[in-house]
Amino acid sequence: MSEKEYAAARLTDEERVRLVQHQKRRSDYQLTMLSIIGVLGFLILWQVAVAAGWLPSRYVPMPSRVVELFFEKWMDPNPDGATLGLHILSSLQVALTGFGLAIVIGVPLGLLMGWFRAFDKFMRPIFEILRPIPPVSWIPITILWLGVGLKAKAFIVFFSAFVPCVINAYTGIRQTSPVLINFSKTCGASTFTIFRKIGIPSAMTMTFAGIRVALGNAWATLVAAEMLAASTGLGYMIQQGRQFARPDIIILGIVVIGAIGVLFTSLLGRIEYKVLGWKK
Repeated sequence: MSEKEYAAARLTDEERVRLVQHQKRRSDYQLTMLSIIGVLGFLILWQVAVAAGWLPSRYVPMPSRVVELFFEKWMDPNPDGATLGLHILSSLQVALTGFGLAIVIGVPLGLLMGWFRAFDKFMRPIFEILRPIPPVSWIPITILWLGVGLKAKAFIVFFSAFVPCVINAYTGIRQTSPVLINFSKTCGASTFTIFRKIGIPSAMTMTFAGIRVALGNAWATLVAAEMLAASTGLGYMIQQGRQFARPDIIILGIVVIGAIGVLFTSLLGRIEYKVLGWKK
């Protein structure tokens, strides 16, 4: 036995746990630093490429200019008529309304379809007809139904996030272990009790995966949703940047959408850990 193996064998259980936690924190720190170095390396390469003339500054602004514009837009509403904070709040209202409704409606629907066969037979034909329709194709009829306000834009976002919520919740609960189901039936548990205490918990991993996909779809559809005669929003800001031939505004809008998406993904990961911590 080597010296390290002998030392490890003498550790108490509490010391082993602390050692494992320390090694995990160190590994996480190293991976985080690699991510930061990768992003900084990309930005430096971008800056050098524009400064050296390899990329035309007329179409590709320097990262330093985008950062400068980021701070300017918090106070200056020009040229699109609103500050960056107002654009962000407007987009969050649209995206979170549609995304929230997709979770509230889509997840229970998928769970019920996956567990109750009669309900699945009733809903599946309707869902299969709606599922392949691109969200942006709803824009014309949405304008007729709901006008051009928040409801119309939230509906487009809702439809893009609704489908993955249903599919993943359905798939997750269908993968519930038959052994657990049969054991519960043997113990006298009702169908609804098994659904609530066995089916739903076992489906949560796939359900959260669907919610992650839905979140990405919601932000990806945001620009299209804000084409509905919007006067504020990050999508509107990007459209105005195109009209005013301001690539710096376009890239700023894209970067802010991406950054907010990363923040929400991180928050969703924390919620998932709290809900599914018992599985880890």
